Amino acid sequence: MTKPDAGTNLLDFEPAAQTFYDDVVAGLSRPERSLPCKYFYDERGSKLFEQICQLDEYYLTRTELSIMRRHAGQMAEQIGRGVMLVEYGSGSSIKTRILLDHLADPVAYVPVDISRDHLQQSADDLHRHYPDLEVLPVCADFTEDFELPVSRREPTHDAVYFPGSTIGNFQPQAAQAMLRRIVRLCGCGGGLLIGIDLQKDARTLEAAYDDSQGVTAQFNLNLLRRINRELDGDIRVQDFRHLARYNEALGRIEIYLVSRCDQTIRIGDHAFDLAEGETIHTENSHKYTIDGFADLAAAAGLTLRRHWTDPQDRFAVLHLAILK
Repeated sequence: MTKPDAGTNLLDFEPAAQTFYDDVVAGLSRPERSLPCKYFYDERGSKLFEQICQLDEYYLTRTELSIMRRHAGQMAEQIGRGVMLVEYGSGSSIKTRILLDHLADPVAYVPVDISRDHLQQSADDLHRHYPDLEVLPVCADFTEDFELPVSRREPTHDAVYFPGSTIGNFQPQAAQAMLRRIVRLCGCGGGLLIGIDLQKDARTLEAAYDDSQGVTAQFNLNLLRRINRELDGDIRVQDFRHLARYNEALGRIEIYLVSRCDQTIRIGDHAFDLAEGETIHTENSHKYTIDGFADLAAAAGLTLRRHWTDPQDRFAVLHLAILK
């Protein structure tokens, strides 16, 4: 299950194509149709998301980066010496480099991502920039349990870095289950450094998820292109449009694909009839208060130790500890 490449060995737990197929069919068969957002991130989807992170409207990435640049030394002190740092949804690892530059004697860095090719490229790049750091990429769905690789040196403890407010994609109950997995993975003495997007006005939020250049729309529609390519679909992508709206009652952005006409789409042996205006729900992005997230994490076995925000309180990075 390992693949040597340019100094890194990739541990591969990538979900099988049948799992992708089953998840898509199950989601489209529901009365309120949906598709799992974890399948956004094929190679093209990962590159589109990197473009999104550069957009003027998408404040999240640059705000989190500014927090990291200002406070990474304090975060590294909270994490501690000799850590095996596990990053969920590693992407291009830009924020991780800021953290790695401040960590005291990290034993290993374990980027975890569902997009194998993008992960391998990112891991190899990190290995070139940090030749003395053991980089151990894992291709896996981090919403499920997976095994950590064994490092050459024994870490003092394990810690998860979960940037980008990805935790907001989960319903509260699922987010709590995700946090419990992190507790099991790291064990007593471990920790979590996590980014969360804070609650704010609907206009700012909706602009962040429906940019004027249409990059977010292409990111959403790319999921249909991936289904066509990998699952023998015949979806006419041009017959769908992107929709992002803020649900104030639930404190979350909701993202949909909207059918532009009455149509039938086919995926393998399955056919689905959609009416004009019918939606396929592809993603949520929950927005938190710091106290609200701390309560959610406490129920999963994590204790808030410290947090950092930007001057406008748009975003926060939290360090939480596993005490037992």
